[in-house]
Amino acid sequence: MSRDNGLGKGLLIGLITGSVVGSIVALLYAPKSGKELRRDIKDKTDEFMGEAEQYLADAKVKAVELINDGKKKSEKLISDARVKVEGLLQDAEKALDNAKNLAGDEGDKLKSAFKAGLDAYRNEQNS
Repeated sequence: MSRDNGLGKGLLIGLITGSVVGSIVALLYAPKSGKELRRDIKDKTDEFMGEAEQYLADAKVKAVELINDGKKKSEKLISDARVKVEGLLQDAEKALDNAKNLAGDEGDKLKSAFKAGLDAYRNEQNS
């Protein structure tokens, strides 16, 4: 995008420069008095300056619009990402709780089985 702005800026400068130089050359070759020639050069310069100012004003408006659009899009992306991350965190917490519960249940079963095996072994030894 910055490359496009640089290209547009270069084209604008080239257009203005070429127009000014071309107008001055055309005026210099026109058969007019010095006073008329100076007035024509001033008029053309004012005309080109007005066009350049209008182009810059339009460019500023467009830049502000692009910046605002970019802000809105980035805010939406951040909001969407936040919602997705919160959902993933909730899912991860549920999975972790389930794993803890399963591990606890299996641990209790394992303890009971080990104790029963140990009791059976002791009973066998005592008899």
